[in-house]
Amino acid sequence: MEKQVGFMKALKCRECAREYPLAATHVCEFDFGPLEVVYDYARIGSSITREKIMSRPQTMWRYRELLPIANEPTVGFQVGYTPLVKATRLAKKLGLRELWIKNDTVNYPTLSFKDRVVSVALSRARELGFTTVACASTGNLANSVAANAASAGLKSYVFIPADLEQGKVINSLVYGANVIGIRGHYDEVNRLCAEIAGKFGWAFVNVNMRPYYAEGSKSMGFEIMEQLGWQIPQHTVVCMASGSLLTKIHKSYQEFSKLGLVKDASYKVHGAQATGCSPISTAQKAGLDFFKPVKPDTIAKSLAIGTPADGFYALKVMKETGAASDDVTDDEIREGIRLLAECEGIFAETAGGVTVGVAKKLVASGKIPANESVVLCITGHGLKTLDAVVGHVGRPREIRPSLREFEALLDAEAKSPIVS
Repeated sequence: MEKQVGFMKALKCRECAREYPLAATHVCEFDFGPLEVVYDYARIGSSITREKIMSRPQTMWRYRELLPIANEPTVGFQVGYTPLVKATRLAKKLGLRELWIKNDTVNYPTLSFKDRVVSVALSRARELGFTTVACASTGNLANSVAANAASAGLKSYVFIPADLEQGKVINSLVYGANVIGIRGHYDEVNRLCAEIAGKFGWAFVNVNMRPYYAEGSKSMGFEIMEQLGWQIPQHTVVCMASGSLLTKIHKSYQEFSKLGLVKDASYKVHGAQATGCSPISTAQKAGLDFFKPVKPDTIAKSLAIGTPADGFYALKVMKETGAASDDVTDDEIREGIRLLAECEGIFAETAGGVTVGVAKKLVASGKIPANESVVLCITGHGLKTLDAVVGHVGRPREIRPSLREFEALLDAEAKSPIVS
């Protein structure tokens, strides 16, 4: 085993606990279990304090000791530390006392939480000597790899399902990335990328760089705790595609607790999926610890992963924390988008509609008590998925440039108001 790198000690199999060097590898050669970064928490504990964190720039890198790079970051210097918004009006609509929105719709540079994981993966890829980076993506990841690679002077290839929303396709092409559309669903794209990674030796952020990439999601959890005054929320609702974000939010809560940065407390991390692609939530509701792969059919294309890589571990986290999950239809997704926009002025993509819609169901069923604190993780901006809401949010009323016509319009509205 090579010597310790930064605050990292090794990669370790999540199944058999065998350790591997801190290289570009992601699967145990003995049982094919996924590899995860192991840290030297004793050293981290002697280095990191609340005061030191608060003295640093307001980006995700203020938690650098708990992120898997050896030296200073070289990609994504301004990523993270997005707003935690107190959502008073939405709380009232959902029947909650205290509700917060972790708003990654304004993350830099591509308006999604994927900028967190990509900046970590590409910083580590550069440390390992890679000059070409790539990914398999349902959209947001492709955008982030394309943008962050461009800013770092790296060559990039992004592989996406050919039927992806045009907004997300353009948001990858504009950065000069090599965009490859695959006529198939995400799981087929992912399988092809595993073969390409093996043949060409590129740094695929969610294949051979996955152990480092996934750790970037923890920064969202770290920020939530700091922004809540150094405490863990009682309930966190997280959308699930691969299931990785949910598991890393949980890990972030555990790490801050272990290091004494927050008080140990009980909490629940709930999962949200779209009904048209809900292998994890279906298994959780049935009380199972395994899921059955599905073929996606939903407007929430960013969550359309029918064979989620971290599905088993997401189920485990929900069971350990006593959490629940649910799923919502396409119409309920649109309603969730509308609710968040009308109540809080935040326009989320379809994944955000899933999170809001599922939170609404969990409150209504009593699985989230009305008098406890709740954080909703909103992961991407609605401008990326306009196709999903076109024709479902009304249309402009047109008049000629006449004061009389405008007054007539107001009179008509007063007699027959639009009910939201």
